Amino acid sequence: MAMQAAKRANPQGLAHRLLRLGCAASAVGLTLCVLFLHQIRLPPEVNRILYIRNLPYKITAEEMYDIFGKYGPIRQIRVGNTPETRGTAYVVYEDIFDAKNACDHLSGFNVCNRYLVVLYYNANRAFQKMDTKKKEEQLKLLKEKYGINTDPPK
Repeated sequence: MAMQAAKRANPQGLAHRLLRLGCAASAVGLTLCVLFLHQIRLPPEVNRILYIRNLPYKITAEEMYDIFGKYGPIRQIRVGNTPETRGTAYVVYEDIFDAKNACDHLSGFNVCNRYLVVLYYNANRAFQKMDTKKKEEQLKLLKEKYGINTDPPK
């Protein structure tokens, strides 16, 4: 009965998290664990998506699953393959607690003599470069429109 309540409270693996935390199988133990998990407050930057840097260029998705799969079920892994994105990857976990655990344990982990940098994905940081380029283009158009020349005189 308590297990069904736990599944209804959070269908995305609450029972899985309870078992990983070592909660007792009794109804009272599960109820206490459910209350405990609902009281956990994570920092706002924590999410299910991890951004990994400093990966070896030759790493495969299967090797990534081996490394990151130890911390929980993975929904998706994207390994960078263009010259700008080589050495980076995104790992999407099913559960936010698994992502936090992986980030805590794998940040600084040595893979092929390279230390991994594991960060939480931040959409604002990812699109910041694109926004800067757009603003520079808009500024250039406005300068041309109004005939402003910012080149130093010769």
